Amino acid sequence: MALNVASIVLGIAIIGTALNDVFQSVVMPRATGRRFRVSFYVWRSAWILWPRAAWRLYPRDDSRREDFLAVFAPFMLVALIGLWVSLLIFGFGFVLWGFRAGIAPADRSFGTMLYFAGTTLLTIGFGDVVARAVLPRIASVLAALAGLSFLSITTAYLFAIFGSFQSRETFVVEIAARAGAPPSGVNLLAIAGYSNTADDLSRLMIEAQRWAAAVMESHLAYPVLAFFRSSHDEQSWVGTLGTLLDGATLLMTTVDGIRNGQARIFYNVGRHAARDLTRYFRTGDSDASAGIERGEFDHACERLAAAGYALRDRDDAWKRFSDLRAGYASRLNALAAFFQIPPLQWIGDRSAINVAPHGDLSLTAKTRELDRSGGENA
Repeated sequence: MALNVASIVLGIAIIGTALNDVFQSVVMPRATGRRFRVSFYVWRSAWILWPRAAWRLYPRDDSRREDFLAVFAPFMLVALIGLWVSLLIFGFGFVLWGFRAGIAPADRSFGTMLYFAGTTLLTIGFGDVVARAVLPRIASVLAALAGLSFLSITTAYLFAIFGSFQSRETFVVEIAARAGAPPSGVNLLAIAGYSNTADDLSRLMIEAQRWAAAVMESHLAYPVLAFFRSSHDEQSWVGTLGTLLDGATLLMTTVDGIRNGQARIFYNVGRHAARDLTRYFRTGDSDASAGIERGEFDHACERLAAAGYALRDRDDAWKRFSDLRAGYASRLNALAAFFQIPPLQWIGDRSAINVAPHGDLSLTAKTRELDRSGGENA
């Protein structure tokens, strides 16, 4: 009798853990706590191992390494659904095993109870194992109800995930068309200057405000979204956020004669997104520097002047630019390092990412190479 009670209590605890995890991960439309959430520890632990495996398998093949990293998010999406289903089956299996005296046929092994729980939860119902007493009947009905609810909830979840991903990536591609490949804030402004579309930058910043707010809300509510990589080379949501923030900061501090009111609003939204995302993913952001050197800023000013912009006093602009960029630079670099985003101009871990094996060009070296070349020519 004591063994049956312990089995039922254990089963209820497992079911409660699984349903709580599903509710917080799928139903709650906001960032939730991590306590008692199995899925958080699963994907967090898996991401520690996955990039290391990518660098070990493809130390010098950037394309295949990116393909390997791109598999992580869809794999974890399927793995988490499988994890939740398995927890529910085991939970109801323990409950039914505690009520096994009221279940036919006579073979009431734990394996049989798992089979009964699985067929009931998945609404298959072969009928070879049947509940005869009241309590196991109630348990089997609840298992079927949990299975149907889980199916409908996860279906909506998948639609929400892929809808948010497509919306995010559409804007990423649009920015790449405006800011080159790889994109950068300097390229964004320089291309607008060369193409006589600088007057459109205010409208672009309004669209960027909506995009950044949507990315922040969707990626905090559904963290697996952050691991989905762009379908196109040298593009990423982290890089796009950094490109827009750098462009807005240059408009606010360095470029003269261009309206920057919408850029100021976007700066607040983008910095908020970078802050909240680094906190949630625990990437760290201790460095409060601008993240670039004065020479890199001077090179950017030369490119902007060549594109036809009037610039403010260089020394004053550098002071204001470095102060404002310090508000998000370390967070962007931490996000880029955590998600293994290929380095862009001014974006990426600028100290070192020691995951790469010896002899391979470090991410820092690649980043500085981009800084010297100014990314793709505008």
